[in-house]
Amino acid sequence: MQFKKYTKQRNSSIQGLRSFKDSLPKNIKKVINKKGHIYSETLSNWKYIVGENLFKICYPKLFKNSNRFGVSTLVIMVRRGHEVDLEYSKKEIMDKMNNFFGYSVVEKLKFTSFNDEKEILPKNEVKQENVTNKKYQKKINDVKNEKIKKSLLELTKVFKEK
Repeated sequence: MQFKKYTKQRNSSIQGLRSFKDSLPKNIKKVINKKGHIYSETLSNWKYIVGENLFKICYPKLFKNSNRFGVSTLVIMVRRGHEVDLEYSKKEIMDKMNNFFGYSVVEKLKFTSFNDEKEILPKNEVKQENVTNKKYQKKINDVKNEKIKKSLLELTKVFKEK
């Protein structure tokens, strides 16, 4: 194989097939090596790290790597009402993560709570549908052209779905 000396990104490269990692620019490689690996491995093994019960109520949102101003932090989203359960198992999660990676990856855990959207959205949508029906039903009924009336009713159905 021939060595090329005139490439812009690397000092020297081998002609032929390259791995995906070698074809990335240097700046992107630095970002992936710093944050991407730890966060992606945490996401893929989250069920193993926290266990079956906690897996259902929380997920990792963000990983902040340590620098001279702060320690490495993992931000976890927790379903509202289950913060205490996660707080009690905080030490176990940190120990399991550090054992999983083989070195001290996480020094601090932060929790952010969220509402369970599956339960809230259908109730709100039903209320909004009733309001739009009452609000625009009289105006639609006043239209004399049947084609326009049908198209307006179809249009309101589309808005209700969204």
